[in-house]
Amino acid sequence: MIKRRLVLTNEAARHPFRQRMAPPPRVAVRTDGDDDVRLFLLSFAAFFTAIYGFVA
Repeated sequence: MIKRRLVLTNEAARHPFRQRMAPPPRVAVRTDGDDDVRLFLLSFAAFFTAIYGFVA
């Protein structure tokens, strides 16, 4: 059985400077379901602005 020391730094960061740096922050994932509504409203506003610009 192989015994390993407790590693407190990131093993992927091999350079000593990168080992002393803090780990990157975790990205929060949004779970709300109103993305489709926002996309629709943004598309509608863009289409309305373009048509209004052509007519005027």
